[in-house]
Amino acid sequence: MAVTMFLLVLLQALIQYPQMVGDGLDEVTRLRMELREKLLDREMTRLLQELEQSSLERSVRAWGALLWAALQQGDFWALAGVLGLLLWLWFIRSRRSGEPENNGREEGAGDGDGGGNEGEENRDAIIWVVNNADAIEGEDHDVANEVEEDIIPHSLRQRLEENLDRLMEGRVITTLLMENFTVFFGHLLSDSSYPVPQRAIGVGSAFEGWSPREEDAVYRFLVPLNPPLGYTFHLEMDTSGQLPGRNFFIRVEPVCTCPREQQDDNVLCSLHHHPEEEQRRNEEPNFLNTLCTGSYLDVEKTARWFYQLVRAAWPALPQSHSWQLVLLPSSRCCKFKLTRGRKSLMVELLFGVQEGNSDIYVSSQHTEALFTPSTMWPETYAVAEMKFFKLIARQSPLNNWHLKCLHVLVRALLGIGFSTYTLKTIVMHLLNTILVSRWRMRHFRRRLEDTMEYLRGSLEEKRLDHFVVGNRTFPQEILLPTDVKMAEPPNLFHHLAQDPAAHTQAMNECHELGHRLSRMLHDGH
Repeated sequence: MAVTMFLLVLLQALIQYPQMVGDGLDEVTRLRMELREKLLDREMTRLLQELEQSSLERSVRAWGALLWAALQQGDFWALAGVLGLLLWLWFIRSRRSGEPENNGREEGAGDGDGGGNEGEENRDAIIWVVNNADAIEGEDHDVANEVEEDIIPHSLRQRLEENLDRLMEGRVITTLLMENFTVFFGHLLSDSSYPVPQRAIGVGSAFEGWSPREEDAVYRFLVPLNPPLGYTFHLEMDTSGQLPGRNFFIRVEPVCTCPREQQDDNVLCSLHHHPEEEQRRNEEPNFLNTLCTGSYLDVEKTARWFYQLVRAAWPALPQSHSWQLVLLPSSRCCKFKLTRGRKSLMVELLFGVQEGNSDIYVSSQHTEALFTPSTMWPETYAVAEMKFFKLIARQSPLNNWHLKCLHVLVRALLGIGFSTYTLKTIVMHLLNTILVSRWRMRHFRRRLEDTMEYLRGSLEEKRLDHFVVGNRTFPQEILLPTDVKMAEPPNLFHHLAQDPAAHTQAMNECHELGHRLSRMLHDGH
């Protein structure tokens, strides 16, 4: 611990060393420098904590991602600090290589974590725990002594590791970009009558730690919107039943911001104003006539407005000197592609409004319907699901085999009708019922078999419950509104009960998926 603290102080000193700048340094440059320093400092703290918990191999890869990000942004003092730390790590490693190692493992201590829910009334929970409990009890050998090729081919394992590394690097780059965007948007809109975008939240497969395929990775962010001064957002649930899922309208309501003790003609708010002032406001561009349809926030108008913000802010960001940004068309979100040489990153920005202080939002994402009204905002569970994967990672820092399991499953889906969300839902159900300590490398094939068995059982019953909505065993650390927790779980396979031909096809595709997984585990591709 003393060595770790010393390294922390060393790197902070290098990053925060006052650099020589001219007297004419403008506010934009200062903001950029402060922003990069803050993000690198946060990432450094996280990686140092990971260093105390994880293996040297994973730590070096994580430091490599931070090193690459620092190099890209031109933070030379941060670069020097990271290089110095790496040298110290190798020095300490070489000194300790001759010392006797402690053969104690944390796996046994982790068996008591809240990763299992054997006592809950989940129709599959007891089956999975009972089926897998007795197979693990007799295993007391060290994980490092296993023969990896007997569990997963070396070529496949190497490809999975490389994919995780690329995702980590992409997360660092895109997170830094969104931090920069957020700072500029805040300064631009803080005194305006438009919504103020809050700090973007990384969601989806790339930020959960897996991706369908390397070439298809999308770095998706949810950008929460706060109402401007003088207005409030009121969520109204759609009760028509015409669209699947839970959908909302965002009604924009003016609120009084007049000083309570004096309400003279010079300090009237947008709610209490003269008729002439109201006419003038209606003629000029403002929040209501630019982003709303009637009294409701419009998704498509908000997307067009956000495209304008990104286009205006991009030239002022440090990334614009080394990356090329290409805006891509979309009616309900803001999409763009970052390119530098042969490297490219796809970024998608969704907009949302938080439900109370929970981890549930209404967002600009598309619904399953062919047509979604522009004033309709579907409820999204992406933030809660991302936090669930982070919770699993904290329970077992050394273990990411559940992510590799999900990656292999989704990789085998090409050309098969199941959605990636279907398999992700099944894996989340299993993670919530099988102890995290039983998702290690030696359990890899067994967990794949569990997933396929869960899929077959759900297809036979024509029912797969949503993981978040109506899940009484959902981790309490993740905040859900009461109505979401108590709701009837949506059936993701509801269409199979209504279409016998689709059900027969799904059963055949399940059989094909099982064959593909067997070939992939045998051949390594």
